[in-house]
Parts: sequence; C-alpha cells; structure tokens
Amino acid sequence: MKIRAGYEISYDCPQPTPMILTLSVHPSRVPDLLSWDRMRFDPLIPANTYHDSFGNFCHVIRAPTGRLTISTNFLVQDQGVPDPIALQAAQHELGDLPVEVLIYLLGSRYCETDRLSDEAWRLFGQTPLGWPRVQAICDFVHDHIVFGYEHSRPTRTAYEAYVERRGVCRDYAHLAVAFCRCLNIPTRYCTGYITDIGLPPPYAPMDFSAWMEVYLGGRWHAFDPRNNAPRVGRILIAHGRDAADVPLTHSFGPNVLSGFRVWADETPAV
Repeated sequence: MKIRAGYEISYDCPQPTPMILTLSVHPSRVPDLLSWDRMRFDPLIPANTYHDSFGNFCHVIRAPTGRLTISTNFLVQDQGVPDPIALQAAQHELGDLPVEVLIYLLGSRYCETDRLSDEAWRLFGQTPLGWPRVQAICDFVHDHIVFGYEHSRPTRTAYEAYVERRGVCRDYAHLAVAFCRCLNIPTRYCTGYITDIGLPPPYAPMDFSAWMEVYLGGRWHAFDPRNNAPRVGRILIAHGRDAADVPLTHSFGPNVLSGFRVWADETPAV
C-alpha cells in the first residue's frame, strides 16, 4: 500500500523567532519512503537538522518577521495491515530490561507517576500481566476521557486528565503512559500520522495524532488509547517521554498559528 502524507502549517511572527521543528518522519520509517520527506519553507530560510537524544529528526530555524509556511508532501510504502496484536507478549522483570528502556519507567513533565501510582494499582493491580494489562489500561482510558478539541489545553497533565475526564489524543496517551509506568511497564509517548484507511465515512478533518508504545516481550508495541483499535497506516514522527520531549513545533518567541492542514491517504494503485 502507498500512502500520500504531509502537512502545511503557517505561523505569523511579529519578530524573528527561533523554532525547533519535530515534523519529519522518524528514521525508522525512512527506508519505507518512496519520495523524499522534504521540509519546505515559504519564504525560503535555512534549517539546521540534527537527531535529538531520543533519535528523532529535528530542525532548528529562525522564522522571519511575518508569515512562514512550513510544508511537506511525500509518498510512503506501508504494509497495509492493522497494528499487530501480540497477546502473548510478556512483561519483563525490572532486572531483565535493557538499560536504554529504563527511562520510560520514570515520571516526566506530563506523566506524574507519583500522583497516579495508587490509582493505577487499585484499578489494574489484579489484571493479568503483559498485553492484557496494557489493553485493560487502554480500555479504561478510552472510556474515562471524553474527546473534544474544545477540551484541548497544552498544560494538562495525565493526573489532570484523569480528574477532569476530558481532553484530546495527547491526554489519552499521557494518562495511559503514566498508568503503564506506574505498573512497571516501560512506555513511551509517540506522535505522527494516523490514516482513516478501512474506516467508514464520514471522516473528521485530519490531524497529527498521539499514541504510545510499550515494551513487552523484547520489543516495542503500539497501543492507541484514543482510538482503542488497531489502525492501518500509522506513520511515526517522533517518540519521547511525553509531549514535552516531542512538540511538533517549539517556538522561542511570540507567534500565531495562522494555517494548519494535515493529510495521510491511500494512493490508488495505478
């Protein structure tokens, strides 16, 4: 399956404004690209590209005064099957975990394990270990939070999402990430594209999405507490401890988001 994906995002800046952009396809998906995921700027400006400490592609720019439009449009090969389900994937003992995944057991800016630990054990402490426990967490979070863009708040934490019971996809992900970490399951926050392939219309306007990956059975597995169902065509952009590590755009000055469009659609076979 071939998927056409990309975005067009515009910012109005009252003064030159440094930014860090985390908008490029993750290095793990680069071998699947059929055309270059090239970041374009209008007006044309230079960008310094680097890998952050989590292995994501990042770009440092200095947005000029006025309007800056950032865009890309690329073609990617995808297996065209839903996210794999591995019901037998086992949870590791702490001492058996690779040292590089231990950071994903710790609390972070938006995932306050200290405030949620007692609730996590109360709610899920009797569930079977491994995949069933993670799915129980996703089922709970999916039903507990009411989705709505009007509920979006960039400072909302996992604990606040649990108490307020409303939010957007990042809030679902943060709460599920925090619960998993409380139960000694390494879990990282992910952001990227999710298609509507295989779903019945009508389709909501496309947006970037947040989900999580858990470390079970010696590898990372995708779970999506917002949609709570395997999806076709998931394209990773970045992963980290939570949204503070992988904001799509991190600006160091005032700006106004003046345009936003995202797409990820199957390309018909020729």
